[in-house]
Amino acid sequence: MAKPTSVVQSASERKAAEAQIKALIKRYSPHDEKLVDSLRKAFRKRMPTSHEVAYEYSNAVVMSFSPSEKGYEGILVIHAGGEGVRLYFNRGKELPDPEKLLQGSGGIARWIPIESIAAIKRPEVAALIDAALEQNPVPFADSGTGSVLVRPTAAGKRRETKTPKPKSVGKKKSG
Repeated sequence: MAKPTSVVQSASERKAAEAQIKALIKRYSPHDEKLVDSLRKAFRKRMPTSHEVAYEYSNAVVMSFSPSEKGYEGILVIHAGGEGVRLYFNRGKELPDPEKLLQGSGGIARWIPIESIAAIKRPEVAALIDAALEQNPVPFADSGTGSVLVRPTAAGKRRETKTPKPKSVGKKKSG
């Protein structure tokens, strides 16, 4: 499979996307802003050509670190919401997990709770991250800088649409 090329993103586009992501983190996981920022920086340093693709869901914001602009191709995903911060491994079901850290029972993805930036430096978590990167079927670009994108989701679209108020039916007139 050919390596994706880096997409050129203007400084103003990147700044606008960063502001949107920060606002979403503040909305869904205000107590974890510093932790999420630290994770984002660590993953950008580890995968400098990855695209960070953010999505807003009804109860969380997720940031997928992907070799393309397609969030579903992301290898690692930060999930920040009311239940705290989780690190999702998109192909987690396939990863070796001798310490039994991975949680979840879905068909593909698995996750671990993240309470501090130190968690990703623990040898057993670092091994999961290394394995996820090694097993990734879509290669990262060799050079350049990945973009930062905010994508709409069905939940975000529903929030933007106003629902009409139901009409009163069967009201009796007083007489």
